[in-house]
This record gives sequence, structure tokens and C-alpha cells, in this order.
Amino acid sequence: MSQMMNLVQMMRNGEVTAEDVIFFEDMFQPGMESLPYIMDQIPAEQQPQVWIRCLAQAVDPDDFVHVWGMGKWMSLYEEMCNEFVTGVLASNEEMVANMKIANWKAPLYNISGLAFDKDEVQERVNGMIKDWTDRKNRVVFTARFDQEKQPDFYMDLAEKYADTDIEFAILQGGPLRSNNFKYIDRARQMEAEGKLVIYEDLKKDQYYDIVNNSKVLFNCALQDWTSNTVSEADALGCNVLFPAYRSFPEIFNNCHERMYIPWSIDDAGNKLEKLLLVPHKDVGKISDWTSSTIDRYIDIMQGNGEQWNRNNNRYRDEVAKGKY
Repeated sequence: MSQMMNLVQMMRNGEVTAEDVIFFEDMFQPGMESLPYIMDQIPAEQQPQVWIRCLAQAVDPDDFVHVWGMGKWMSLYEEMCNEFVTGVLASNEEMVANMKIANWKAPLYNISGLAFDKDEVQERVNGMIKDWTDRKNRVVFTARFDQEKQPDFYMDLAEKYADTDIEFAILQGGPLRSNNFKYIDRARQMEAEGKLVIYEDLKKDQYYDIVNNSKVLFNCALQDWTSNTVSEADALGCNVLFPAYRSFPEIFNNCHERMYIPWSIDDAGNKLEKLLLVPHKDVGKISDWTSSTIDRYIDIMQGNGEQWNRNNNRYRDEVAKGKY
């Protein structure tokens, strides 16, 4: 809110004009209504471009806004944004489709990824990517423990391999918490039984150190719309295994060896066993692709990224195509 206050003051002072671009990394921004309120009262030459990136929003049936009953007003907020922004940046083709069926009116672009910097991640481990043979035989779950991330599925997988030498771990930046307490109860019980290891309150460097010493990052989310965790793990030489669902085939470039049938424990287990043996031949390609996401932002904002424009009714033509 203080950012919006300062922005409004800059507009009043004439420091922000049509020469400028305002970019919001998240579509939901308290005080957003002040922009159209002002811009509708000033000449066009004083109106900056306004671009917003959608992280999920009410167009996503599995977003947390629906868990807490926010959808009834959030969709109205989105309708307001659609009336005045220059464009909306979606993370994936599937997100574009959700926006389309919600009848969003603003120009839509697919940036095919999240803002990411592979070099910055690797610098956190001093560029020392651990050799595969020196890595712990560990599978990590690094998403939030909320219901849309389906932690029960991961715990089912851990139960399946409980009598093996594989460590199944949960990595969290704060205390283990969830919007459904049943997951916490089960995780604590499995921890007590030695079937699960829970790492909590991790600083970023500590988190990277553990991933750098693990063999597979496992994901079973209904929606991550790319997931920064996949880019981080891939940058650190860790294999990644995700469901072939929604946005994930796009960010995996349709790699069948690192995606499993949703929600098949057997297929997930079969793929996992192979990924625990050797590093995948395409390790590094995901993080290379997402490291250029910001370049796509800039191209689009400068009018040089029309290949990412999804405004016509043929927007589904791009779904099956490999992005890299």
C-alpha cells in the first residue's frame, strides 16, 4: 500500500508519464483502484502503461482464494483490472485458457515461466553443484503443505517406500503449517515412525544446500503454474518429477520421463525409481528456459513479443508445441 501511495504522488508530481511502464509482479495489489481513478481524469500523454502478472487468482479453481471464500469479491477486483491495464502476463498456456473462459478483456500474453535467475541460485552454493554419486538418496517435497499441493499423495508415496533406504523429506521455509490440519497430523505421525524427515524454518541458503544434496524433487500440486522450486532444483543438478497436469507439460517441454500420470502412485513410483539412479540427460534445460522469462517480459512490454500474444480465438494452437 505504501508503494501505491508513493506511485500516486509521483504521478501527481509529473514524474510518471506515458513514457513509463508500471509493472506489478502480482495482479493483486492493495490500492490498485487508485490508478484508473487517476488515469481517467488526466490526458493520455500523462498515462503510463500498466502491466500485471497473474500468479493464479480466482480464475484458478485450486487457488487459495477459494479455500477462504474470497472468490466472490476477487473476481470483481479482476474485472476492474481488466478494464484499464495495458496487458496481463500469464505464466502458461493453461493459465491463458482459464483467463479466456473467465472472459477477461485485457490483452493476454503467455510468458511461459516465472521470473528466475539460475546464476543467482548457483551462487548460493558457491557454484559447487554436488556430484551425483555424492548426493544423499533423498526425495524432497518443497511446496507449501496446503491442500492444493496434495501432500497426502506425497506421503502415500513415502509410505510405499518406507522399507527402503530412500529418505523422503519435507522442506519448509517456516514452521510446518497447512490450511488443512489433517496433513500436519499425518506428517508428524510419519516423522515419529521414521518414514518422513521434516526440515523446518530453513533459510534460503540452507534450503539450497539440502536440494543440492538430494537426488529428486517431487511435486504433486494441482497448480503451481510453473513452480519456482522446479527451476531451483534443476539449476542445482537435482532431478525433478512432476505430474503431467495443467502447466507442467509446458515447463517440462513435454518430457515424459520426468512427468507421471496424475494421480497414479504406481507410475510416480516407477518414474521415481529411475530418476534416483542417474541424473536426467536434460538437467539444466528447465532453469535455462525460465532464466530468460524476464527477457520475455521486456520484449512484450516493448512491443517485440507478439509471438506470446494470446488474444485471438486460436490461443489453444500453442499448447502442444515445445517451447525450447
